[in-house]
Amino acid sequence: MEIGFIGLGKMGFPMARRLIEAKHQLTVFDTRKEAVDKLVALGAQAASSPKDIADRCETAMASLPSLQASLEVATGAGGVIEGKRVKRFIDLSTVGSHMATKIHGLLAKKKIIQLDSPVSGGVGGAEKGTLAVMVSGPRADFEIAKPALAVIGKVFFIGEKPGSAQTMKLANNFLSATAMVATSEAVVMGVKSGLDPAVMIDVINSGSGLNTASRDKFPRAVLPRTFDFGFATGLMVKDVRLALEEMKSLGLSMEVAEAVGRLWEVVIRDQGPESDFTEAIKPIEKAAGVIVGGAKGAHAAK
Repeated sequence: MEIGFIGLGKMGFPMARRLIEAKHQLTVFDTRKEAVDKLVALGAQAASSPKDIADRCETAMASLPSLQASLEVATGAGGVIEGKRVKRFIDLSTVGSHMATKIHGLLAKKKIIQLDSPVSGGVGGAEKGTLAVMVSGPRADFEIAKPALAVIGKVFFIGEKPGSAQTMKLANNFLSATAMVATSEAVVMGVKSGLDPAVMIDVINSGSGLNTASRDKFPRAVLPRTFDFGFATGLMVKDVRLALEEMKSLGLSMEVAEAVGRLWEVVIRDQGPESDFTEAIKPIEKAAGVIVGGAKGAHAAK
């Protein structure tokens, strides 16, 4: 299948690479030439802009870091919307249902189909092809794109309503964000009282408290204090904010979500948007006067 791929960052690059390895004919674009050159060396063709992608390919995919980037790439000057050949735009980014609906409406005026296709599973999942790939849009176009999307992960058809896959992604990432800060608070409580954090994580993972943070993030990035899980705090905060906006627009009760949102605002303020999101534990440690993990397990912060 001929595919154009826009956005070769931490998530986009491994997804694009997997498509090349699966023998899809890929044309790629990114503002960073070094990322494009690496994929060209693997067999991709280079494009000069999103419009160039859309002039050359019927299917354009994008993996982008912000709502504005998705809007500009899809519908801005020199964007996919100006392409002569493109039939469908598959947005692998997380932009929320409202932005997805807006992009859908603008592309529809040019008879370009929008498929929302946010993914979950982090850089590791992108590397291994084990992402959860959530898709909403016309069923016929979904079936055309499904074999290519299956290269990057397990594909779920959420529905035909524009933005539905975005709502699903926000629900998922809200739970992931909650697990990270809730597990941090639980483990810091134990460490403050003298428990061994490694033993705590073993017990939690064998009991009813098991979650994605205790299972994956703590053993790999928090206890060894490498904080290198591969997902930026800024991206997690973006997703939490979008989830809160969606809940608010639906008139929902948000007691837990608002508390989680406040915690993540502290994290991005203290650690910065480029920090790894596993560093969410650091403000909690600081407030408690302890450090979790490290060579000696738990010890008091200086």
